Amino acid sequence: MSKDKKSILVFIDWFDPGFKAGGPIRSAVNFVRHLQHHYKVYVFTGDRDLNAQEPYANVQTDQWVTYDEAVNVLYCSPGNLNWKYIRGVMESINPDHIYLNSLFSRYFTIYPLLINRSRGWKNNTVLAPRGMLRQSALQFKATKKKFFLRAFRWLSVHRHIAFQATDDTEFKDVQQAFGNSSKVVLIPNFPAYVQPYPGSSPKKKGTLNIVFVGRIHPIKNLHFLIERMKYLNGEVSLSVIGSEEDKAYTESCRQLSATLPTGVRVNFMGEKPNHELPGIIAQHHIFGLPTQGENFGHAIFEGLSAGKPVLISDQTPWRSLQTARAGWDLPLGDPKGFEQALQSVLDMEQEQYNQWSSGAWNFAYQFSAGSDALQKYTRLFQ
Repeated sequence: MSKDKKSILVFIDWFDPGFKAGGPIRSAVNFVRHLQHHYKVYVFTGDRDLNAQEPYANVQTDQWVTYDEAVNVLYCSPGNLNWKYIRGVMESINPDHIYLNSLFSRYFTIYPLLINRSRGWKNNTVLAPRGMLRQSALQFKATKKKFFLRAFRWLSVHRHIAFQATDDTEFKDVQQAFGNSSKVVLIPNFPAYVQPYPGSSPKKKGTLNIVFVGRIHPIKNLHFLIERMKYLNGEVSLSVIGSEEDKAYTESCRQLSATLPTGVRVNFMGEKPNHELPGIIAQHHIFGLPTQGENFGHAIFEGLSAGKPVLISDQTPWRSLQTARAGWDLPLGDPKGFEQALQSVLDMEQEQYNQWSSGAWNFAYQFSAGSDALQKYTRLFQ
């Protein structure tokens, strides 16, 4: 790596080859791969996937390893996740910029912030909340999060860092949490590369295959999607891919699935590594995710990129989908709207479905081609 490049030290709980944490990992991978040509990039992360008891196979721990041509990663073992070790990493790299991919993480946000504070804010720091300031996210473990935010403000941490918001909603969330004087920059996530249009899937009237990709957690709202399927007329299948993060909620979704009428079924497929998702998504007609909130929604983008119309809530950055024949972004207060959208795809024949499939892919392609994220990031990390 060229010595005249400035350096960025990225902190994130989970990184490639992890996949169970979903979108934040994809955001970080896209981030480092785009910026490595302009900066020296170092990633400090844990040595195992979300909720895993064992470290990644064939990954060296507690030392810097080459991840890409200009990216080094340190996969830290649990025994070294402590103040002294993290401080040592920060002092040895002494980066120009620190980039934090979380808000409430003890070792990958709180410790780096407090260490930087103790060093007189020596390193320029950017924090990406990753949707954690949305009201839909703050309602879970609310007491701990409120305490953290009060301490954050009391220590005036927010006055010494910049926040990266990925959409207008997150911009407002940051200002509401830390005040209008906080430095907030609006930069969208780097999109993944959009492959050439893969073509449409075979579609017969009266059949519909839906795929859901996301953590099985109330915030992802799987039960809402399953409930809508009760009212459909035709042969319908839903493939659910994701970690059973909330066991009680998962069981309630399974029980709800058992009440569906004949010809409407749900298949819980469990977790799948990221490299398998494109092939699985390709076997379905639409992507469904009635989420209570996403600050980007990498899985949604993957659905669009695969030429699958998406059926999502209006709580994501992906809007005006129906106008582009790319899908539907509907308010959660309108369950009938979701049912009508599902029935409309169920009733589609091949020619009409082809138009929506190409519309979905084109929507993703136009977004990727028009992204100015790189220019905005380079201005942020001057």
